[in-house]
Amino acid sequence: MNPPPPHRLVPQPLTSAAFAPYGTVLQAPGGMGRPINGGTSQRFDLVDDLQLQLQGGRPALAIFRAAARRFPHSVDEMERHALGSQSFVPLGARRFVIVVAAAGPRPEAADLAAFVTDGEQGVTLAPGTWHHALLAVDAGDFVVLERAAPQVDCDVHPLARPALVDQAW
Repeated sequence: MNPPPPHRLVPQPLTSAAFAPYGTVLQAPGGMGRPINGGTSQRFDLVDDLQLQLQGGRPALAIFRAAARRFPHSVDEMERHALGSQSFVPLGARRFVIVVAAAGPRPEAADLAAFVTDGEQGVTLAPGTWHHALLAVDAGDFVVLERAAPQVDCDVHPLARPALVDQAW
């Protein structure tokens, strides 16, 4: 008997409302921020607690240099960081796809959601949010802010049935 076909995911445009169950969209909001630096800059506070210090953790800032992925892309495992958030911000105009599932029990393919950024958005994944590794649409550098500690905080879960991320852009 043939295995069931993969669950198909069509990435939706990334919006703050749609992504709220998984974390925060990082983008410059419309309107005026708080004036700083003698009025020469506007400050927009996006995430007030990145939750990176649980159980002796500390903030770590890295650059991920990502190759462009080919789509459709098979997703056969998900990961989560239960003790801290993880943020991805492109350096320059670089789109990426973020595949996520809600924090909680280990997800199955039908539990997954996929979003594609507009190239100028980043994301902060809430602690415990299941996600796939970075899926760059456009190759390049991404700033990653995450929790570092002597013990690695990364649970990896293989999916019983894979998901297939379609190209939607």
